Order: sequence, then C-alpha cells, then structure tokens
Amino acid sequence: MSVVPAEVLPGSALDAEEPAARAAELGPRARLWPSLAAVYRAQLSRARVARIPLLFVATFQSIGILIMMRGVVDGGSQAESVVAGSAVLVVAFVALNLLAQYFGQLRATGGLDHYATLPVPPTAVVLGAAGAYASFTLPGTFVTAAFGCVLFGLPLTNLWMLLAVVPLAGAALSGLGAALGLLAPRPELATVLGQLGMSAALLLGVLPPERMPGFVQFARDLLPSTYGVEAYTRTFSAHPDWPVVAADLAVCAGVGVFSLAVATWAYRRAAVR
Repeated sequence: MSVVPAEVLPGSALDAEEPAARAAELGPRARLWPSLAAVYRAQLSRARVARIPLLFVATFQSIGILIMMRGVVDGGSQAESVVAGSAVLVVAFVALNLLAQYFGQLRATGGLDHYATLPVPPTAVVLGAAGAYASFTLPGTFVTAAFGCVLFGLPLTNLWMLLAVVPLAGAALSGLGAALGLLAPRPELATVLGQLGMSAALLLGVLPPERMPGFVQFARDLLPSTYGVEAYTRTFSAHPDWPVVAADLAVCAGVGVFSLAVATWAYRRAAVR
C-alpha cells in the first residue's frame, strides 16, 4: 500500500486553507490619513509626559539667547533677524535634536520592527511622530517671539504669522531630524548629529546674516529653516512685501516635502534591515 502526501491530493484541506492564508497576507493596508491620525495620537500621548521639560528647556534657551544678543544688537534689521531666528530655534530644538534622538533609539531598540508589522504607511509613521513633537513647540515659539519683540522694541502686530512659519519650518526640520536618526548607525551618533544640526540652526538662524562671511551665508541658504526665519523677519516692516513672504514660505514648504520624503525613504531602509 503506497502513501501519497496530502498536499498533492486535489481538493485536500491544505488547498482549502491556501486561499485564506493568501488573503490574509494580501490584506489591504490602512489609508494614509487615518493611519497618520492614529500615529499622531499615540505619539502625542507619549510626548505629553515630557511636555513641561520640553517647553521649558526649548523656550528658556531661546530667551537666554535673546537676552545675550541684546547686549550686542541694538535694533533695526539685525534685531529683527535675532528675534525671528530665536523663535524658530524653539522648533529646531525639538525637530532636529529630539527627533534625531527618538528615531535613533527607535532603530537601536527594535521599535521599527513594531511599526513594520502594522499596516501603516511609512509616511504616516514619520509625519505622525514629527507632528506630535512639533505640536509642543507652538506655545514656546509665541512666548519667545513676544518676549523678543518687547525686548527689542519691535511690533507685535504680525505675531500671527508664526501660525504659518512654525508648521512649515517644523516640517522641514522634522524631516531632516528624522532622517539623521534613521540613517545613523548608532543612537549615540544620531544624538551627536541632532545636536550639530541644532547648533547650525542656532548659529546660522539667529546671527544677523549681514555680519556673516560669504561662505557662511551660502551655508545659511541651505538650512531648511532659513526661509521661515526670513518670512517672519519681513513681517516686522511697516509695509511687509507679502508676495515675497509667501515666496519664502513656499520655498520652506517645498524643502519640507523633500526632507520628509527623504525621512520616509530612510525609514523604509532602516525597517528592512
């Protein structure tokens, strides 16, 4: 009597199970916006634990820089650059420094494996984490800008412009910070890269550009947050050139889309390793 393996028999139980297993493997992935909202809420609850130290440190260091620069800069266009740069620096502290550390730790501890098993698009993971951390910077940015305006005698009329500057500059810097954390081979290196990026935002974004050498001004033009700083600086004028302000914000938005795309690519690359 010969024995035939069950998998070669037509109509066997294994044949009946294969379509169900195949359907499970090819299940539809979640859509981007619902996934983004879910990741954002999860990351927001996680980041909420550290929101008070986060707001205090990011805001306090920017206010300290304003006080220090008050002894160097008297007023005029240089004061406008200092105030705008210090306000955006609050965003840079979170987007570059903390996000690079977060994604570096996530990669080192295997946290990316958890997200890789979920039917969540990589873009939703990057945008959700970046948006959650950047959400806590808005109050500190307004406090820093208002303090700087009072300190240097600048008008508070167009403080609302930060509602556009913060998300756009935050997106550009968040993409860069996430990419640094995901591409760094070790979490320690991700921390160093994030701190170097924040230092670049401090030196190139806060200091008046007219006092910089030519090659430093070129490096400033490459910094994603520069165009957000320039857009807010132009609003201190008595009659702002709004088309130029909109052009600066458009450049900032374009850089943000590009940097977030790079971060998404870096996430895919890190998740499959």
